Amino acid sequence: MNNFTKLDMGDRKLFAGPRVKRLRKGLGLTQSRMASDLGLSVSYLNLLERNQRPLTAAVLLKLADVYDVDIRQFTGADSDQQVDDVSAAVARAGLAIGKAQLRDFVDQHPDVAKALLRLAERPGADEGAAAVLPPSPLQLVRAHLLERANHFTELDAHAESLADELRLTGQSLDAAVRDRLRARHGLNVRVLPWDVMPDRLRRFDFHNRQVLLSELLDGASRAFQLCFQLAQLEARAEIEREVEAAAPRLAAGGPFASTLLAMNLASYWAAALMMPYGRFHAAAEQLGYDLELLQARFSAGFEQVAHRLTTLQRPGARGIPFLLLRTDRAGQVSKRFSAGRLPFASEGGQCPLWVLYAAFEQPGRILTQVAEVEEGERIFTIARTVRPQITPWGAERPRFAIALSCSLDHARALVYAGGIDLNMAPAAPIGPGCASCFRADCRQRSAPPAGAELRLDQASRGLHPYGFTAPGSTGRPTGDQT
Repeated sequence: MNNFTKLDMGDRKLFAGPRVKRLRKGLGLTQSRMASDLGLSVSYLNLLERNQRPLTAAVLLKLADVYDVDIRQFTGADSDQQVDDVSAAVARAGLAIGKAQLRDFVDQHPDVAKALLRLAERPGADEGAAAVLPPSPLQLVRAHLLERANHFTELDAHAESLADELRLTGQSLDAAVRDRLRARHGLNVRVLPWDVMPDRLRRFDFHNRQVLLSELLDGASRAFQLCFQLAQLEARAEIEREVEAAAPRLAAGGPFASTLLAMNLASYWAAALMMPYGRFHAAAEQLGYDLELLQARFSAGFEQVAHRLTTLQRPGARGIPFLLLRTDRAGQVSKRFSAGRLPFASEGGQCPLWVLYAAFEQPGRILTQVAEVEEGERIFTIARTVRPQITPWGAERPRFAIALSCSLDHARALVYAGGIDLNMAPAAPIGPGCASCFRADCRQRSAPPAGAELRLDQASRGLHPYGFTAPGSTGRPTGDQT
């Protein structure tokens, strides 16, 4: 999809003056020069930079065309990583500041925000203050994937080239990969009964030169596991280059973080071999991102297709920037991948009002929802339950649901939004989770926001279980304390 020609701002006014100013300063341009480049008056550009005029679609397109920048850095679909980092630092400090305020601060003072983050990362900076826990290896890897928009050009190109070669054999991908493992690497593939290999889905038996797969894997999952094994043999150099480039960011996580990233990248390559970029992107655009039709066309699983859709960010052939979350009924997130700075891209997503959690009530059915986060941004979500593998009778059956979300500006390209007036559709008010949400009128609230000032009223009982005053608020407190 060309995200320039399909831009649709609707009735939303976009103020992004500080970002335009940062772009101009970064390019070393005067206001006169930029105004001339964009065909604007200097006075109008000055008003734009001071947020006294909204950015129009025409100006956004001109910015993208003249300076070759990604339009989402102005529209909010790809907002600064600093906002997420500052929000996390504020939460660790036990403070409660709305994300909208933080976004304004970071937009206006990015260098100050960066300096404050460095201070916050120093354990024991204040005498008697609790040391700040370092980020876990998983957090470091997720942050790196988010920074890269979950797209790795070299891995995609390498996998796509091999996929074209294997396609010439006339075999299914599964059969072609098995033949390649045997012919090039001397490896045989065996599928074993689940009671012979009860605690593994795949195992590489180096001494006997075998790749052992569990019968609990369905066809798409078996193909993926074989592609993953092939990635470790034939894409090692490409993966190692990516890990080496990420080393400074992963240093705090030690060798475990590097290994974890390498495994993520092997999975990325495996999915790229099953769903080669060019063919998959073209099919996604043609089919309106119909996940089940993409499943059938590429012999892949629903979750595999959803995950692959988050990686389509090749310059000149970009897909919709999606966010993918996988969670259990308790709201514990086991997967989080995003092609842009969407809500919940780095944290949050535990709101019971989000359609993600309604999916558990209707297993196997695709549900959709227009939702609005606390800062006012609207998103469109597709949700469905998924099954990680076949479960023998009597064994514990894992239950997960995934959400695939995009900004409302992009939702018009989805088959799932057909017949919906997205500008007029009611939006469900959702948040990152009760402890981080300051919506005062939520009847689903189970806990007050962290750092908020609680209010007690013994004379009455409101509709909402917790009364609180948000920091900086001068309004009447809401609800009551139970």
